[in-house]
Parts: sequence; structure tokens; C-alpha cells
Amino acid sequence: MAISIEPVTAGLWPAFEDLFGRQGACYGCWCTHFRLPPAVRRENNRERNKDHIRARIEAGPPPGLLAFDDGQAVGWMQIGPRADVPEWNNHGRGSAPLEQADAADPAVWAISCFFIRTKARGQGLTHRLVEGGVGFARESGARYLEACPMDLSKDSRSIGLFVGSSRVFEKAGFHRIAERKAGRPLMRLVL
Repeated sequence: MAISIEPVTAGLWPAFEDLFGRQGACYGCWCTHFRLPPAVRRENNRERNKDHIRARIEAGPPPGLLAFDDGQAVGWMQIGPRADVPEWNNHGRGSAPLEQADAADPAVWAISCFFIRTKARGQGLTHRLVEGGVGFARESGARYLEACPMDLSKDSRSIGLFVGSSRVFEKAGFHRIAERKAGRPLMRLVL
């Protein structure tokens, strides 16, 4: 695979839309799970989720990265300041910030979601996205980059892996800073 990684912008919407497909990936989520409160998620359908993420992408700054192989988007990673994914900061989640102030600090970033095209899975694409994300966060002024991946999954195609695998983050130099839920460490890379 000749992979290139690019921040998603309004001009790349058609590639993003193609990657997510007609259903919107992950049962119509369109990568809005950590962006919308539970009550809004319950009311929304895939079209409203799609409209929400499209408006967010068009408004900028880029809320994530796309991986391209020969001009086709094959992977997505949501990355940006913690404040951009407010549900990721809830106290009941394993991804909650260590310090409450981190939730609003524009220099504390989160990698919250991945989506990889089926045919591109198992080829190290999440590693490439995380590597690109580290550079993107650093260039954007982030001080910390955090993730809350899974330790174990019996199947690399598991829907639960939308948060990534802790092995990917360990290879990228992230360290475990908390584990509030078994198998779901909060990990951090100091930039």
C-alpha cells in the first residue's frame, strides 16, 4: 500500500463520505458518538449524524485524518482537542481526563475513533494513522495526545476496536496513565 495521510477538509468530503458508505459506518454513527450527548444520539438518525459531521468538517479545523491508498480513502482517525469530543470527557468513561481542566485545554488532544475500510484492515493502517496524528497534533500546538484503546480483542474486525488497540499506541510511544475500566487504559504521549 502506498499510503498518504491528510487532514480532512471540506474539499475531501466526497472521499470521507465514500469511506463511510451509505450506512455511515458503525450503524450510522458517522463518527459523532463522542461529539453528541446521549439524548441527541438517541433522537438522531444516520442522516442527521451525517449532516452534523459534514458541518463540523466544513467549519474546520480538521477533526481528523484520512488515509489514502491510490486516491481512495481507506481509513479515518478522529483526532483533535478534547473539547471537540465532549462525551469523551465524561467522568463515567475510562477516557475521562486526569484533570478536569484538561477537557477544555486546547493543548490536550484526543484520538477517539478509527474506521478502516474492510479490505484495508490488518495491514498496519492504524499504526500509520497514529504516526500521522502525532505529527498533526504536534504541528497544531498540542502538548499531550491521549487515547483510550482496548487491550484485547479476539477479532481484529471487532466493532469495539473503533477506539484502537493499546498495542498500536504502545508502539507509538504512548504510556498508560490510568485504567478506570479493565482493559481500557487511558494512554498519553507527551509532545
